[in-house]
Amino acid sequence: MQDSDKSPQPSHIAQLYLATLGIVFGDIGTSPLYAFRESFGHASHLELTPLNVYGVLSLITWSLITVISIKYLLYIMKADNRREGGVLALGTLGQIALRKDKSIKTGALFVALFGAALLYGDGVITPAISVLSAIEGLQIATPVFEPYVIPITCLILIGLFSIQRHGTAKIGTVFGPVMVIWFATLFVSGLASVIQNPMILSALNPMRAYEFFAAHPHGAFMSLGAIFLVVTGGEALYADMGHFGLKPIQRMWFFVAFPGLLMNYFGQGALLLRDPSAIINPFYKLMPSWALLPSILLATMATIIASQAVISGVFSLTRQAIQLNFLPRIKIEHTSDREIGQIYIKAMNIFLAIGTLWLVFEFKSSSNLASAYGIAVSTTMVLTTLLAAIVARKIWKWSLLKTTLFTVAFLAIDIPFWLSNMTKFADGGWVPIAIAAVVLTCMLAWRSGRAVLAQRLRSKTLPFETLNELLEKQVVQRVKGTGVYMVGQSKILPPALLANLQLNRALHERVIFLTVQTADTPIVREGESVKIEPLENNFFRVILRIGYMQAPNVPKILKNCTSLGFDFDINDTTFVLSREIILASKDESIFNLKKKIFRIMTANAQRAADYFYLPPSRTVELGISLDI
Repeated sequence: MQDSDKSPQPSHIAQLYLATLGIVFGDIGTSPLYAFRESFGHASHLELTPLNVYGVLSLITWSLITVISIKYLLYIMKADNRREGGVLALGTLGQIALRKDKSIKTGALFVALFGAALLYGDGVITPAISVLSAIEGLQIATPVFEPYVIPITCLILIGLFSIQRHGTAKIGTVFGPVMVIWFATLFVSGLASVIQNPMILSALNPMRAYEFFAAHPHGAFMSLGAIFLVVTGGEALYADMGHFGLKPIQRMWFFVAFPGLLMNYFGQGALLLRDPSAIINPFYKLMPSWALLPSILLATMATIIASQAVISGVFSLTRQAIQLNFLPRIKIEHTSDREIGQIYIKAMNIFLAIGTLWLVFEFKSSSNLASAYGIAVSTTMVLTTLLAAIVARKIWKWSLLKTTLFTVAFLAIDIPFWLSNMTKFADGGWVPIAIAAVVLTCMLAWRSGRAVLAQRLRSKTLPFETLNELLEKQVVQRVKGTGVYMVGQSKILPPALLANLQLNRALHERVIFLTVQTADTPIVREGESVKIEPLENNFFRVILRIGYMQAPNVPKILKNCTSLGFDFDINDTTFVLSREIILASKDESIFNLKKKIFRIMTANAQRAADYFYLPPSRTVELGISLDI
């Protein structure tokens, strides 16, 4: 894999910007399909009066400005962990900043995990509501298509998840030109409507939102849950930062996405002032009759791209969780030799596909799904604001006053959105919460299970200092070659070595005790990744440090040790691993649910040999039974 810090070629920069537009802005870019319509849905009971239209449009405008442009693009996304973004990366930064305060550190970790778990719910809902809302446009063209909306949606979604293995770079390059046309269409169609009613531009005045709330406080509050749909792509922008970087995302937002979105929302508002009946689907009603079918096709392609944004974000979050030991090992495929963040995870892709198709069959329309949409992201946005406050105070060294002012200002926006979305819990909002609860339970079960397992392993082995004493007590034959013993903790002897001595009474002439450590940062540079400590009797202790966004390719890293004067020949090396066999607990009560989950996850985890890229012909596994 090439070093991502090398200066990119101009052609690569152009591809990167195009791919950024094609991947990152799909989610937020397709909100015009349903957000304005749902603001006047059954939850708010708002009438289509000029006061309400101006008020809703003003709230949409200032939500985009404050939440996306200011909070995320200019504030939150500066809290990157060596270019990597997302709530889990933000939580990791918070942990680094709070090393000395264990109680707050634990709380910050739980907040980050819960926020990450919520985005899995968003990853299931976004493809369903986005593609459904586009295909429903066929019903505007002719009622003949009504029975085929769900089947067509499912076929498109199956196709979308089928192409994920080709990688976000290739997908983004294909999708980029489509999104250029999409945002241009949003801008032009909106501008044509605004020209017919330029007074709609007065919604830029935030007083319009104040007047709206003053006249209809309950209806305005309830409408916030739908208005929030215009900013639901904010967390996807942050989570996808590791794929493309901050600058391409900022520039594509301010120069392409934001103008197109804002103009289209104003166009829809102007249309509703002229024709309130257009509320049935104001996006498609903006289009002239001759452009309806092409716009449906374009919208379908755009919603496929919207789904791609959250899918890519879920892949990134999953890889971070695995490397940080919150999820078991899962096979991760790297799909780019230029950008380290571009990956594909088959198991997660299948999970998202099944969940998305179930939602389509269960809710059957984008309006029904709108009730389930928003809770996950609004909750995550609140948690992100809290975690960013820790980073601002501890890492950026902001004053307490400045940190408090920024945090309170953003919470004053986040919390009303969150409260309004929570009113939709019984109507389907429970779905992302339930998904998040399952994911969070699995994360906590894995983390605590691995901690207990490490304790059990320590009780079954010996301190590293007893190695020489152990060898003196028995005759041990040394055979040619290098033996690499993987050990999770560098202060204890590998259980596999003790088992090998007991069974074979033999060791290789050179023995390496290898510990792989995951750093708090996404990438560890080559010169900082290896520590070699020579010991007696031709033994060596080697510690490999990798970033949580790097592939743990042990043979490749060891081969690079030759520059440190440490010869390594893969053809003369045997890797010896301990394979834990988890015994069933005698207590099968519900209180041991976490133990049961841990056993299931352990049984289905990727083998250590595969995870560390060890050659099968040079790897030996010795089983160790443990009861947790």
